[in-house]
Amino acid sequence: MTARVAIVTGSSSGIGAATALELASRGWSVVINYSKSEEAAQKTAAQCKDSIVVRADVSADADCRRLVQSALDQWGRLDALVNNAGTTKFVPHADLDGLSAEDFQRIYATNVIAAFQMSRAAAPALRQSRGAIVNISSLAAFLATGSSIAYAASKAALDTVSMSLARVLAPEVRVNVVAPGFVDTPWMIAGYGADRYAKLRDTYAAIAPLGSVCQPADIARTVAWLIEGADQVTGQTVYVDAGMHVATPRKI
Repeated sequence: MTARVAIVTGSSSGIGAATALELASRGWSVVINYSKSEEAAQKTAAQCKDSIVVRADVSADADCRRLVQSALDQWGRLDALVNNAGTTKFVPHADLDGLSAEDFQRIYATNVIAAFQMSRAAAPALRQSRGAIVNISSLAAFLATGSSIAYAASKAALDTVSMSLARVLAPEVRVNVVAPGFVDTPWMIAGYGADRYAKLRDTYAAIAPLGSVCQPADIARTVAWLIEGADQVTGQTVYVDAGMHVATPRKI
């Protein structure tokens, strides 16, 4: 029997890599996708029993279609799509001059348009397998916080796209959202700088009801549950944020 097959975009490191590894540990065959970090993607793939590595810029529709076709060529099926690839520009929200129209367009291309294009390309195969899509959003969409106004806005747009997809792809395909809060990843350290990152992490943990920040594996396990164990769940947003979305409002 052919193992179930998943594509995880942006899976060379961080949440994407953790998700690919979690699915692989459950017996899935996985497409590891990267746009720049081939070495990191190969390291992730080396830890998966059955995987292929595909370079693709998911902001380009042709690359999205090629990425889906790579799974079909390799295994003849597709059962899950995790739209994890994302980008941002780290700009304090009060710095209105720190963002340009081009910044918004670049961020939306990867965070919103890519997820739509990937879902469209994968839809026929996912309908056939009665599969699932999980889009990785952010607590920033709910609180209007995060690395920049453009990033928060893009994730809010992704949430709306996800709701629409859940409606139009039903009943064959379920579409859900995982919205992480503060996640301990190298991407965050690189974006904020080590000192500011440490302060933000400690402040977040002090405010969050569960008194902690999340690890990539926390997000990955939730994604796997939505794919494998939530047969009657679609159109939902699951916050994996140590409870921050219900915390008493406070400036962080």
